[in-house]
Amino acid sequence: NPYAGLVSHLRAAWLSGKTRPLEYRVAQLEALGRFLDEKKEEILEAMAKDMGKPPFEAEYTEILLCKNELHETLNNLSCWVKDKHVDKNLVTKLDSAFIRKDPYGVVLIIAPWNYPIYLLLVPLIGAIAAGNCVMVKPSEISKSTERLVADTLSCYLDKDCFAVVTGGVQETTRLLENKFDYIFFTGTPPVGRIVMTAAAKHLTPVTLELGGKNPCYVSDSCDVQNVARRVAWGRFYNAGQTCIAPDYLLCSLEMQEKLMPALREAITEFYGPNPRECPDFGRIVGDKQFRRVRALLCSGRVAIGGQTDEKERYIAPTVLVDVQLSDPVMQEEIFGPILPIVPVANLEEAIDIINSRERPLAVYAFSSNSKVVNEVLERTSSGGFCGNDTLMHVTLSSLPFGGIGSSGLGMYHGKFSFDTFSHHRGCLHRNMGLEPLNAPRYPPYSPRRLRVVRAASEVKRRSSCALL
Repeated sequence: NPYAGLVSHLRAAWLSGKTRPLEYRVAQLEALGRFLDEKKEEILEAMAKDMGKPPFEAEYTEILLCKNELHETLNNLSCWVKDKHVDKNLVTKLDSAFIRKDPYGVVLIIAPWNYPIYLLLVPLIGAIAAGNCVMVKPSEISKSTERLVADTLSCYLDKDCFAVVTGGVQETTRLLENKFDYIFFTGTPPVGRIVMTAAAKHLTPVTLELGGKNPCYVSDSCDVQNVARRVAWGRFYNAGQTCIAPDYLLCSLEMQEKLMPALREAITEFYGPNPRECPDFGRIVGDKQFRRVRALLCSGRVAIGGQTDEKERYIAPTVLVDVQLSDPVMQEEIFGPILPIVPVANLEEAIDIINSRERPLAVYAFSSNSKVVNEVLERTSSGGFCGNDTLMHVTLSSLPFGGIGSSGLGMYHGKFSFDTFSHHRGCLHRNMGLEPLNAPRYPPYSPRRLRVVRAASEVKRRSSCALL
């Protein structure tokens, strides 16, 4: 296997204990900060080449949010790594019981192409903070960013403990044949199944950050202009190539009639009368992806946008109406600048539709009535939830980010990243003396000894008191 030697080299470094000291972890994290600072312009340029990503979007999501995660980790790591002491029973009252946060060992991180720096560095920050050695695999689809990461990231990190590998499907398949101690994958559900199958051969734990069709319910009672702006921003950000973008709208026909002019106005406000000429609107990342997204325009009826240019890989911000649940656009994650609107009679029907499909990465709900937003939250299941806005929940490192069901497994961001890449090891350190205290548990057994053991180790339920 072409990667066996590299994996063995990383494992030897991890076994040496090099990555365990707090000072070492901090030094490597600070090096990542220098990478983001010193290579900022090259990162922005690579994003522009790969998918025409506007500098504003690239700096916000690929630089600022990464640095937020980095600073959050550096600010709190000395606290996170400490043993957590836990409650004890009478038998262990004189002993030490604690949870040790151990690194897993050699970790593999496979990143996607849509946010190729952010979705590579954020899990990497957590893996380094937890004390692991790491192999990272950037996406081959975002070619310029892949080259930048491969050529420069290793100049900042310790080469004995961190490595970058490149390649496509064939190389990744061979890479997954190796035994890792943890695998973190961001991508599509079909590839996630392949990764999980490969991991199962070595009983390797995984985090799978996948995707899905994120529903967005809009009630009849809301500020239509605000809804239009927030939905349009979330749907067309990064030309729609965002795993948590609102994938389709559910609303009444009356609300649809109000939303259409508001959406048209918001799109014009954001991108001008011709979004193709706007520097703030990106492009589809590749020809294959462009053709797949363009084919979805046959669903329903184009009410706004719909223009395409294969040479530029341009698809205009588009809104589809008269969409049926059986249409092609409703069978897969769109991952492009297309927003279908599916009419529903009421909130009950909207919730039924959401619950009849695979559980998504995010659910969105808009209403001036907080009871409506809370009802959607209470009666649906998803990786995350955001009421009266889109995407913004992912900007908080204090919230866990991850999927459920077909949209993913596991979570990260902030301390959740550190916990994901740490094995929480239950530890009990007992006193070497005081042996008479242990005598009741030893044979020969007797009813009296059982009563003593029960009294010393039993957990009793607290009594409850109701005030009338």
